[in-house]
Amino acid sequence: MKKRSGSYPRVRVEGGGRGVVSQAGAVLLVETVRKSGLDTAIAAALAPWRKPRAVHDPGKILLDVALAVALGGDCLADVGMLRAEPDVFGPVASDPTVSRLVDALAAAGPKALTAIRSARGEVRSRVWELAGADGPAAGGSVIVDIDGVLVLAHSEKQDATATWKKTFGHHPLVAFVDHGEAGSGEPVAALLRPGNAGSNTATDHIETARLALAQLPRHLRRGRQTLIRTDSAGGTHAFLGWLSRRGRWLSYSVGMTITDAIHQAVLKIPKKAWTPACDADGTERPGAWVAEITDIPDLSTWPKGMRLIVRKERPHPGAQLRFTDLDGLRLTCFATNTKGGQLADLELRHRRRARCEDRIRNARATGLRNLPLHDTAQNRIWLEIVQIALDLLAWMPMLALIAQTRRWEPKRLRLRLFSAAAQLVTTGRRRWLRFTARWPWTDVITLAIQRLAALPNPG
Repeated sequence: MKKRSGSYPRVRVEGGGRGVVSQAGAVLLVETVRKSGLDTAIAAALAPWRKPRAVHDPGKILLDVALAVALGGDCLADVGMLRAEPDVFGPVASDPTVSRLVDALAAAGPKALTAIRSARGEVRSRVWELAGADGPAAGGSVIVDIDGVLVLAHSEKQDATATWKKTFGHHPLVAFVDHGEAGSGEPVAALLRPGNAGSNTATDHIETARLALAQLPRHLRRGRQTLIRTDSAGGTHAFLGWLSRRGRWLSYSVGMTITDAIHQAVLKIPKKAWTPACDADGTERPGAWVAEITDIPDLSTWPKGMRLIVRKERPHPGAQLRFTDLDGLRLTCFATNTKGGQLADLELRHRRRARCEDRIRNARATGLRNLPLHDTAQNRIWLEIVQIALDLLAWMPMLALIAQTRRWEPKRLRLRLFSAAAQLVTTGRRRWLRFTARWPWTDVITLAIQRLAALPNPG
């Protein structure tokens, strides 16, 4: 009788294996690219940057880097993981070729950025149509969240400066479309800014909102059916005036700083005017109340139709109160131009802006934790690559996954789906990827592939 030594079986390791594909689950992202038409759209957009007799298409190069980032890469060289599997990802350019393309696009400046963004916006409309009832605008409306994010730099990169949190790096503004409780979210804008950029700079919020609206289907680029949400950094006269300008008529739900005028208005609210706030499931939230103070402070300098809604709540244990808080209760305030509706519902809608923090956390895990290049123009291209990767990580679950799997975040998708290995088999002049039956999520992968295969081809 032989006794086993150690907790794990001992296996011998050697190279030279054949017929096995690593990261085989990434075929889900490849099929999403194909069915959405993103490959042809990016290729057409970057055609001016294709040199005569070039072997690799610029659009394919950019998409390969985005796929590598979606799989967990954080620099241009990580495209090598795709180069190792040509049967799944096709021919992949060398590292010098990738670097030359990024340099060329960076040198082109706004022209290259506009080309990439236009292609993404065109494909986004098609993906939302394919998603049908699962799309973010299926109900006829859409919500866009805008927020800032600090990206640390550990070397002297262009425009990297000290930030308001006493760190060093950049301070981009990002915007995400909210997919609601049943899904995640997808990026629609990323504005690269120096680390010392202000949090409440109206011109930057306006530019980010303009970029975000350009990514939406044409009928959603203006009108009350499109809601812009921000924290108190967006609560400026200029930004709210831009959102509500005649002909644009966007809806907004924007946090406001508790000024002395607002604080004095809260003191004048009768006790009976406070109504209980709601939890996410619609039930009454203990220790939280909301009230409207639109008629109390002077709002003559603000856009017409703006409403002010305040919320008071018992702070959670350990939270420190501010000077603007009232009687041991935490005060928050937001502005909206939505007419009618229950105050608790409007406040809950605004509080769901916190989902944007989850989107930012996922973006950090998908290439945004660090800007790997030196020049600002190069890192603007990197931000577009990160957004393409996040697009794919949002579109694939929306089109192919069901139930709770639609809510899986990028880290879980990588661990359970993309990292799965498979055997590559050629039979009947066709190549098949065979995932092991022992893998717990093989059924999820195969069902998702079937759902993608059932979608109509672009064009």
